[in-house]
Amino acid sequence: MRLLLLAVTVVSGPLLACSSASPPILVDPTAIAPPVLTTQTVPTTNLLQAVSVVSSEVVWVSGHGGTWARSEDGGASWTVGVVPRGDSLQFRDLHALDAKRAWLMSAGNGPASQIYYTEDGGQNWTQQFRNGSSQAFYDCMAFWDDKHGVAMSDGVDGFFPLLFTRNGKDWRLMAEAASPPARVGEGSFAASGTCLVARNDRFAWFGTGAAVDGQARVWRTTDRGETWRSADTPIASNASAGITSVAFRDTLHGVVLGGNIAKPDTTLMNVAVSSDGGVNWEEGTPPPFPGAVYGAAYSLDNGRSALVAVGPKGAAISWDDARSWTLIDTLNYWSVGMGKGGRGWMVGPGGRVRRIDPAPAK
Repeated sequence: MRLLLLAVTVVSGPLLACSSASPPILVDPTAIAPPVLTTQTVPTTNLLQAVSVVSSEVVWVSGHGGTWARSEDGGASWTVGVVPRGDSLQFRDLHALDAKRAWLMSAGNGPASQIYYTEDGGQNWTQQFRNGSSQAFYDCMAFWDDKHGVAMSDGVDGFFPLLFTRNGKDWRLMAEAASPPARVGEGSFAASGTCLVARNDRFAWFGTGAAVDGQARVWRTTDRGETWRSADTPIASNASAGITSVAFRDTLHGVVLGGNIAKPDTTLMNVAVSSDGGVNWEEGTPPPFPGAVYGAAYSLDNGRSALVAVGPKGAAISWDDARSWTLIDTLNYWSVGMGKGGRGWMVGPGGRVRRIDPAPAK
């Protein structure tokens, strides 16, 4: 969304998300030691806004000034670059397949929204999409696999423009008649590349805000974007408030987070949780730092799941699906990405990067 600078039938109503899912989390959060944070040096001073964790060793980050960076050794060293002729772009989302292949998505009005792809570790970049609508502002993208992906824009003329690729190369705009309808002013927040997420081979969700009326919503698909259904959440929506981040640990259990980006020192009800794939949402517990959450992500560990949430006022971790939190930092962060085994990375202003690792076993 512009504020964050610092088929085919669309229906609403019940939807059963039939899938296998992780069992309920049964842990005592007070018995778990907080993670270890390691500051890492990336040779850039630009604001970093997106993270894509491939493995415990391979991670990509991106941000303003057309900047991207990649590490293949857990963040001990980084390769940094700028997309040619793209130094004015703000790469607020990215998705990496491995150390060689990755997509970057820039956010902005009209032609400032673009998508690039590399298959040689950033030595060369191919522009796959350049926004031709002066009203569209693309916020996030997500991928089901190496060929199927989706990107979304703020609402335009009463609907959400959605882009799809089915070969990993060409992007097509979904027909307006089939696209999810948008309320007046409604859009997403391009804060961290986490306002849209995909899981398995057919599920995806995106969160909204900024509508002049109603609550922040979650749109969901169970058929790889052919149809979409919406659900209101307890999170308030107005010109500067709504959902900024969506995280699902499986196809049933999810969390949306956000708040009011214009009230950085205020603690609001800014978390909602779902246990039925996003059909219904109820209030969660806000993390223990003020202001809005900008980004959040689950660890993909097959054992205990960890949810990390970040914002300009800090970072926190939850081991029980946002029922309780532990504050882990008070620095300014805009995005976070998590991988297997509880390892992840948080990024923010001035090229800030900190790695997250589980506390050593006693």
